[in-house]
Amino acid sequence: MAGVNKVILVGNLGGDPEVRYFDGGAIVAKFNIATSESYTNRNGEKVEQTEWHRIEVWNKTAQIAEKYLKKGNQVYIEGSIRSETWVDKEGQQRNGITIRATNMTLLGGNPSGAGAGAASSNQPLTSYDSKPSDPSPISPALAADNNEDDDLPF
Repeated sequence: MAGVNKVILVGNLGGDPEVRYFDGGAIVAKFNIATSESYTNRNGEKVEQTEWHRIEVWNKTAQIAEKYLKKGNQVYIEGSIRSETWVDKEGQQRNGITIRATNMTLLGGNPSGAGAGAASSNQPLTSYDSKPSDPSPISPALAADNNEDDDLPF
């Protein structure tokens, strides 16, 4: 029996997307989004928990992300989980999880003021499907070259 690898996230961008162009025309945009949830613990205290997710989008969706996504924007992401292993600059093996988005919908208003009607009705501004022609156009080691020396997952 086949498994299911599907992720749906709604979160806010932690920074502007980083975009790379490759020989042969492939484009990748990488960005981090934060998802938060609140709950009340056993002591009656309100607790807020934030998770950070590393997202990558390819080709046309990467171009759209580069043009329209900015730090703080809210975005809806559908995709699949990808495990990555790479060797950092000190020669240490690192592991991480990336969400390869296949659908991205920009939510909320446009900070520049354009599209204010969509912002007030809280309707999605735009939705894009991203289906890379080659599911692994570059190796995780090459894709992870922007992983700094820290232990942070983003």
